[in-house]
Amino acid sequence: MVHISRRTVLTSALAAGAGAALGPRLATAHAAQGVPTLVPAGHGPVDLHWLEGGSPAALAAGTTWGVPWPRGAFAPDQQLALTTAAGDPVPVQTWPTGWWPDGSVKWTAHAVSADAPRAESYRLAAGRPSAPGKRLTVRETPGEIVVDTGTVQVVFARNGSQVVRAIRRGGQDVARNGRLVVSRQDVPDTDRGGSVRHESFAGAVDRVTVEQSGPVRAVVKVEGRHRKGQRAWLPFVLRFYLYAGSDGVRVVHTFVFDGDENRDFITGIGVTFSVPMRGASYDRHVRFAGADGGVLSEAVRSVTGLRRDPGAAVRAAQVEGRALPDPATWDQRVTSRLHWVPEWGDYSLSQLTAHGFEIRKRTGPGHSWIRVDGGTRAAGLGYVGTPSGGLAFGMRDFWQLHPTELEVTGAATDEAEATVWLWSPRAEAMDLRFYHDGLGQDSYPEQLDALEITYEDYEPEFGTPYGVARTTELMFWALAATPTADRFTELAAASATPPLLVTGPGHVHSAGVFGSWAPADRSTPARAAIEDNLDRMHAYYVDQVDQRSWYGFWDHGDVMHEYDGDRHQWRYDVGGYAWDNSELSTDLWLWYHYLRTGDATAFRLAEAMTRHTGEVDQYHLGTWKGLGTRHGVMHWGDSAKQVRISNASYRRFYYFLTADERVGDTLHELVDSDRTFLVLDPGRKINGGGPFDPDPSALGVGQTTDWGALAGAWLTEWERNGDPIARTKLLNGARSIAALPNHWVQGSVRYDLADGTFTTPAGPSVSIGSLSSVFGLIEVMTELIDLVDEPEVEAAWVEFCRLYNGTAAEQVAATGASWGSLNLRQSYSRATAYAAARLDDPALARRAWTEFRTGHAGYPAGHSFETVRVEPPLVLNAVDEGRFSTNASAQYGLAAIQCLALVGEELS
Repeated sequence: MVHISRRTVLTSALAAGAGAALGPRLATAHAAQGVPTLVPAGHGPVDLHWLEGGSPAALAAGTTWGVPWPRGAFAPDQQLALTTAAGDPVPVQTWPTGWWPDGSVKWTAHAVSADAPRAESYRLAAGRPSAPGKRLTVRETPGEIVVDTGTVQVVFARNGSQVVRAIRRGGQDVARNGRLVVSRQDVPDTDRGGSVRHESFAGAVDRVTVEQSGPVRAVVKVEGRHRKGQRAWLPFVLRFYLYAGSDGVRVVHTFVFDGDENRDFITGIGVTFSVPMRGASYDRHVRFAGADGGVLSEAVRSVTGLRRDPGAAVRAAQVEGRALPDPATWDQRVTSRLHWVPEWGDYSLSQLTAHGFEIRKRTGPGHSWIRVDGGTRAAGLGYVGTPSGGLAFGMRDFWQLHPTELEVTGAATDEAEATVWLWSPRAEAMDLRFYHDGLGQDSYPEQLDALEITYEDYEPEFGTPYGVARTTELMFWALAATPTADRFTELAAASATPPLLVTGPGHVHSAGVFGSWAPADRSTPARAAIEDNLDRMHAYYVDQVDQRSWYGFWDHGDVMHEYDGDRHQWRYDVGGYAWDNSELSTDLWLWYHYLRTGDATAFRLAEAMTRHTGEVDQYHLGTWKGLGTRHGVMHWGDSAKQVRISNASYRRFYYFLTADERVGDTLHELVDSDRTFLVLDPGRKINGGGPFDPDPSALGVGQTTDWGALAGAWLTEWERNGDPIARTKLLNGARSIAALPNHWVQGSVRYDLADGTFTTPAGPSVSIGSLSSVFGLIEVMTELIDLVDEPEVEAAWVEFCRLYNGTAAEQVAATGASWGSLNLRQSYSRATAYAAARLDDPALARRAWTEFRTGHAGYPAGHSFETVRVEPPLVLNAVDEGRFSTNASAQYGLAAIQCLALVGEELS
């Protein structure tokens, strides 16, 4: 067996920032700490390809991606050049997003525009980047910000209800008055009995920040609230992404719910633009993307299908979206009667469920809507405009995030309105109230007793959505002409699944990031058998998402926790067995599966989970800001509010692989999440709920589950070169835990909020639970130990890993007491494997594989990863059923992946 040093397989990160400007700050800090001046070792070219393969026909304005580098390879100011595989230069913008502790760059982010040369593969290497043909510029004045891509100009207002004053192309406004709209009512549709009060709110800009200004990519951040009169609520953050030469504008829209769920029932959330309509109504066009590449192409005043024929050339031009010939050349029986042909000025495509959309139109307000057509799952792109230009507008995950809608109104007038409805006004009002009345659980004893039957940890007033968020990605194109059907389909595909450049598992692994994992390897029958199990297990969850319709505005991205074989149904309605909410690190498993396979489906599943769990399952405002909510029937419903759920370790993969600024925001929010222990006692029900008077210097923060989640946030913040307190608390915590009599299993510990240190007022004792390390602690410690030279920390952690599945005699000899009958032993086989690798102990490595195969609280050898088909009438819809629990799946996946990487040589 080959010994794995601290500088190889386990290498990961710590130290970073969000842009090149932070490089000098890091260098200064290193100089002050006596770190030797970095002498970069360099690195060869890195190959890139599109995640979904091939070469996409269109990009979502452009694309941004991340690339990791081994420790010591490059200084933060290293220039990087991009070429196609054939050697053609590609304009690229580069900036660092993560650093190693020695000051070398660990992660770089890169951006290319839709205007750049397109190829199936590219090469990134040290060198001078080529400049874009159309240079992007940003001009700031006291009243506005103007971003010019060289093709379009976008004018942002610094205040007021206009977020975007205009999008211009060729000297004329394609769209203007871009704004946010929200409506509410004071009673839910399902309980409506008497009068209903409706209100509409407009987004008001409070702050605009230019976060990046070219040469290839610009990012403009807009913050504000929705206002009417004296009320300001639903805070929002918008990020606009513009790329050199591109006519596309990508928008990432986030809002936080800060209303009263018992009286604020949202009836619509939208982003709308005014679109000037020039020319005759027969030259005004509406387009909607349907399912499977379908396109609805219509004109405001149609000249096809009439009783009299204007001529083949006229009909063909209108269908194709071209300007019609002079009406004097038409059959005059049509020309003289055009005023009798209705003008259809309003159109709507509504996707109220994941399985069906409907398109309707009307001539205008005050008249009936008529049904146009329908289908299954719309791609989520619309267009309104003329042959001289118009606006394409759309939403990613359109049908997955239902109820949604694309709407065009007023197209027969001088100015149309194009709206992307994130929550469609045609749907029932959003109802965020808790799903039951408490069932008489008025005391802690009653709540604990109820926990024994439904596994739901209920407490009055804790099932609140106040502070949860949702992020949605939108796309707008300022087009020079009405697009052809083929081009519109290309844009719809780019909006629905934005193309992303990636590097393969081999390079990511060689860079030494994200701890213990290795690319999928089927070189032996034993390895191949485990790889097959991992693939089958992952594919099962991919299929379940669709078969069980795990979609919807608040649900998309999560999976269910446990299965009910009697009903052939996941336990969606049974207390704590319903939505998973990151329990036992499902997010980690999905991301590691992607890292080692490079599979596009795996990436998209993990991406959707990151968007969901980092927004919906985490509080972003209020008393519980920084905490997540334990698994349950409603994502925010359980009374257990925990840092283990708001875990930064679950989101950092996506941040570094995509440089996504919104996920970066959520990671930064967690730097001070240890302060939540001042406002909420996690053990209140166990200790009887006495007076809670926390001492900031002696908080009840656990050094395993709690600290592991906190450490993930600090690790990421340090890696990004953020708040220096992150490094201080991370290292202080690890050192002080290692200094405790029994380290990670020491009982009666106290945490000092000021500096992140642990102490114990008592002598050696043992307190350990099976959940201690299955919320990211193993993965955090794997990375931390490889980053810092802390022999005492390493020794203490390796001892913990060796002893968890050890004998009682071994535990007594090391800590003075048996650790008891612990659960999740298959999960902890990866801890044994880690100890084996560190100690270079083949016998311990073989023990790890025995533990893995035994499958205690997981999937033992011989467990079937196959599924069976269950058909109606036993079920509502035909489904595949397997012997899976999400807890077991996540932990089996992590154990298998890490054991293969650490002690794969001992697998037989």
